[in-house]
Amino acid sequence: MPIVVTLDLMLARRKMKAKDLAAFVGITESNLSLLRTGKVRGVRFETIAKICEALQCQPGDILEYVPEATEETMDGDAR
Repeated sequence: MPIVVTLDLMLARRKMKAKDLAAFVGITESNLSLLRTGKVRGVRFETIAKICEALQCQPGDILEYVPEATEETMDGDAR
């Protein structure tokens, strides 16, 4: 998937434990873990807003777009 969750990086920068973030946001530690590992298919804007409030960051600080390699770029023959 081209969206990469960089939440662990922001947690480390803010020296916050995932357990504390989950409590602040109002989600279970299990659901936060799924989000941190990128194993969720969707997330509510409200949840992202609460995460950003807790970490004092912007959504772009916890989500990154990384284009997937296409077949053309993988073999080095871009036409």
